[in-house]
Amino acid sequence: MRGGCSLGQYMAWLAVGLLIAGCASTPIEPPKIERISAEELDRIMPQAIPNLSLDDIVKLSQEKLSADQIIQKIKDSQSQYALLPSQLLELSNKGVDQKVLDYIYSAHEQAVRDSFAEEINKREQSKAKEQEKLKREYQLRQPYYDPYWGYPRSPYWGYPRPFYGPGMYYRF
Repeated sequence: MRGGCSLGQYMAWLAVGLLIAGCASTPIEPPKIERISAEELDRIMPQAIPNLSLDDIVKLSQEKLSADQIIQKIKDSQSQYALLPSQLLELSNKGVDQKVLDYIYSAHEQAVRDSFAEEINKREQSKAKEQEKLKREYQLRQPYYDPYWGYPRSPYWGYPRPFYGPGMYYRF
């Protein structure tokens, strides 16, 4: 054997070089997660609007109105309640029907879901508008060129036209 490397050794060195280059490349950045600040969360969360107070609900329950009638009054007054579990337990101890309490809780949860869905939709629409704006800017930066429309500039622009023989001229 002479002092040179064989084909197998070249291939081995090439594989090692590719492996090292692959390991040394920059890692892919994980997607950024936009966090919601406390002030923004307060803005997003639906506000409790008790047009029909909790005392009124207790009075209606003590007057022996059915749960469906009380729920209808809550719907008609467009009341929203953000109650703690201890408040729900207290209302239950005061005689409010379980169906009414379930409605109050589920209506609040649905309002929270709707509020978050609305905020997500707003953010997605603003992102879509931003992407559309970037796409338009990119398209305006790179003008469209159709190779089949018109003639490109001649390399002889501004110079005498080349002679192609007797009576033949290069014309547009």
